[in-house]
Amino acid sequence: MQSLQTLSFFTTLLPLPSKPLLKPSIPHLKSNFPAKSATTAPPLRFLVRAYSSDEFPVGDDDAFLASFGPKEKESEEEARRRNWVERGWAPWEEILTPEADFARKSLNEGEEVPLQSPEAIEAFKMLTPKYRREKIKEMGLTEDEYYAKQFEIKGEIPDPIETLWSGPLVLGLVPPRDWPPRGWEVDKEELEFIRGAHKLHSAVRLDYEKVEESVKEAKDTGDMCFNRYKVFLKQYNEWVEANRDRLEEESYKLDQDYYPGRRKRGKDYNEEMYELPFYYPGQICAGKVTAVHLYQGAFVDIGGVHDGWVPIKRNDWYWLRHHIKVGMHVMVEILAKRDPYRFRFPLELRFVQPNIDHLIFNTFDFPPIFHRDEDTNPDELRRDCGRPPIPRKDPGIKWEEEPLLSDHPYVDKLWQIHNAEQMIMDDMVANPDKYKGKKLSELTDEEEFDDDNSVEYGKAYYKKSLLNKMIVKIRLKELDLEAAFAEREHHRKLSKEAEERGEKYKITMFKRNEEMDEYDLIHWRRSFEEREALLRDISCRQTLGLPLEEPGRYVDPNFFGKDQYDPDSPLYRYDYWGEPKNSEKSRQERMTDAHNKSIVGKGTVWYEMSYEEAIKQQMEREKLGIKPKVYDDEDSDKDDDDDDDSDDEDFDYSILGSPSAELVASQPHVNGTESSRLSDEGIFED
Repeated sequence: MQSLQTLSFFTTLLPLPSKPLLKPSIPHLKSNFPAKSATTAPPLRFLVRAYSSDEFPVGDDDAFLASFGPKEKESEEEARRRNWVERGWAPWEEILTPEADFARKSLNEGEEVPLQSPEAIEAFKMLTPKYRREKIKEMGLTEDEYYAKQFEIKGEIPDPIETLWSGPLVLGLVPPRDWPPRGWEVDKEELEFIRGAHKLHSAVRLDYEKVEESVKEAKDTGDMCFNRYKVFLKQYNEWVEANRDRLEEESYKLDQDYYPGRRKRGKDYNEEMYELPFYYPGQICAGKVTAVHLYQGAFVDIGGVHDGWVPIKRNDWYWLRHHIKVGMHVMVEILAKRDPYRFRFPLELRFVQPNIDHLIFNTFDFPPIFHRDEDTNPDELRRDCGRPPIPRKDPGIKWEEEPLLSDHPYVDKLWQIHNAEQMIMDDMVANPDKYKGKKLSELTDEEEFDDDNSVEYGKAYYKKSLLNKMIVKIRLKELDLEAAFAEREHHRKLSKEAEERGEKYKITMFKRNEEMDEYDLIHWRRSFEEREALLRDISCRQTLGLPLEEPGRYVDPNFFGKDQYDPDSPLYRYDYWGEPKNSEKSRQERMTDAHNKSIVGKGTVWYEMSYEEAIKQQMEREKLGIKPKVYDDEDSDKDDDDDDDSDDEDFDYSILGSPSAELVASQPHVNGTESSRLSDEGIFED
């Protein structure tokens, strides 16, 4: 309960009630409030009573109800709408989809169009729940019946698109130009006969007005290349019989599940379906729409093992939903035939009948592809898919000026094998009984060899220094122990002969070392040949005016902007904690701070000097052999104690000498920094 403790609070309320205010018995209130003097305020004759919420004084009931009572009755929907109107905001302004916002604002160049027709005004009023309920009652329907009736109204359905032709659509039976498939051999004479159809088909010009009559009368069938097409069908059927099982196995291996656009198999497969080699870009086929997808497009069955793909994206379906429907018969043109193992949809189509090209605004940048585990080179992948290179910064490396390579990667392995052979030879000398009666070629590994754990890392002491140690395990099968033993015996024999002659024998190179040098020489030759080929390529490109790099591969650094992600920069490492302390930038900052501190020192003399001048003077002093004074903590403590006694001794009288002296030694040093000569110019002007 809240207690009213001062009278001034009560002055803002309504007049006091008529019932008397009795003095409560609260003896401890006196000690809580300090007494005020008579001059500042009159003495309180009574203490204010604390009221409960149900007996709070209101005085005039009519005035209280007029200010705090409920207004006229208003439903929740009306109050919400009034709040929206007063605040100038309504949720439909935010909830509009981009398509609806575009449709609403694009009718009058981006400005909202006021509703003018009675139907539009009535439809807008029906958005209000109160108005909608009144209308439903006037119609004599229940709410469920009204909504069921609304779903029956489909709105304005546009008329079907009629594709107009400038003339009759003439189709010829022409074999594909890319026949036969790669790796399939056919009779050369038959192939030459088939390819003659391309020359005839491109040379013949048909009279569009008389083409129907000529086809009906079966004239000019020789120009239609039926015989050549029959030879192609014969070769095509032979290829299908030989490769049908292989194609189905590869389909199950690469595609775990079927989806539109991929190869049909199992019960969906029919032997009369055409394989990919049957089709070619530019071919016009009749088909049936089998599926539509919001983000991918429409799929058309043209009688092949792969359904054709018509790329349509997202918002374009708003304009196409009445014209392209599942189950309708269409005519399509093949735009591209692609590798089914790299591209998701091998056949790309466009609609010829109905022609909806003018209603497609969003296109795919590139056809979708598969990313396999074996795709390790992204440049090779994008070239295979016909995509442009990903722009990157030019590293500025001129490969024709780089040094030649002479370190073969197999040399490290040879060095490990050589060390293992020599260790076994040393062990044979130390423990001859261990190898007695054994052939070196028959030695086997004592433990089972594990390729994953063939290298062990650890640490070991060498001359009181703890260094990293690497232990490499090698199979005995990889070692040529007999050759190493024969080589050691040969060197032992030569050393004995040298001792007999009184000479000192020294092993210059082992056979393994010579083998390493040969591998390095091979690597150097290969690097040299690559350099020569690169120089030839550069000279040829410069002669022909071709670019030296792939167009678009490297771009100017300004292309990426200021804060572009750079994986090579340490700024984008996941464990980046700021600029390292030993970097060049922070080193210069530390030198600058040290210089400023050396100027200020521990005295009160301030001298401003640029960092470059300080470095120059420091180098001059080093040439002259002048060393700056070093301050220690002990010296500073002694200086503090003997400050009064050493004032005269600390004063440098050399500054009072003649200013014309050219001696460097006459210039004062302020805390280790050489300063310019002092003058009394302008000291006493003020």
